[in-house]
Amino acid sequence: MKTYFIRKITFVFLGIVCPVLSCFAQTRLIKNLQSGKPQILVVYGTSLTAGTGGKAWVDAVAAELNNRFHNNLTVYNSAKSSMWSTWGVQHLEDSVISKKPDAVLIEFSMNDAYLEYKTSVELARINLNYMIDRIKLYNLDCEVIIQTMNIPIKEHGVKRPDIDNYYAMYRQVAKKRKLLLIDNYPHWKTILDEGERAYLKYVPDGIHPDAAGAQKIIAPFIIEKLTRVK
Repeated sequence: MKTYFIRKITFVFLGIVCPVLSCFAQTRLIKNLQSGKPQILVVYGTSLTAGTGGKAWVDAVAAELNNRFHNNLTVYNSAKSSMWSTWGVQHLEDSVISKKPDAVLIEFSMNDAYLEYKTSVELARINLNYMIDRIKLYNLDCEVIIQTMNIPIKEHGVKRPDIDNYYAMYRQVAKKRKLLLIDNYPHWKTILDEGERAYLKYVPDGIHPDAAGAQKIIAPFIIEKLTRVK
C-alpha cells in the first residue's frame, strides 16, 4: 500500500512538473549550437525583417548567439520589403530551401493584413501552412519558428484594420502544430498603451521599428525565446 502511494505521488509529480519543464526547454537550434554543431538560420518575411530595423534585430540576434556559441551560426536574411505570404510561397525554394536551413523564422502577417494585397486570414493560413509543410518535406528536423510583430498605427493601421486576426491565426497555427511562437505583439501593445508619442519613439513612421527600437525590444526577446522557452 505504501509503495502504491509513493508511485501515485511520483506520477502526479511528473504529470505536473514535466509539462512545466518542457515549457522552458531550449530550441533544437540552440541545443545543436551548444553541442558544437554549425547551424544555419534563415529569417523570412517583410520589411520588418528586411528593412533597417529588421536588419538591426537580425544582426543583433546573430551576433549574440555567435558570441555564445563560438561563431557556429550562419544567418541568412531572405526577407524582402513590401512582400507578403503569397510571395513567400512563390520564393520559398530559392530564398529558403536552397540555403539548407536548420531553422527558419517566419513573419508575414503585417503585409498579409494589408488591404490592397487582398489576402484573407484563411489564405494567409494556407500560405503559412504550405511553407511549414514544404520546409518539413525538405528536412523534417528543420525547426520552424513563427512570429508576430509590432502594431501598425496611423495610415498604416487604417490599411491593416484586421491585423489582430492575422496575429491570432499565427498563434493558432503555432499551437496546433506545436511550433515555437515568438509573440512580439504584447511588448509593442504595452508601449502603445502609454500613448502614441511613446510608441513613435520606437516606431517613427508608425509601422517600422527603427534600429534602436528593434535592438532594444525585438532582439532581446527573440534571444530569450530561442534560448529559454520552447
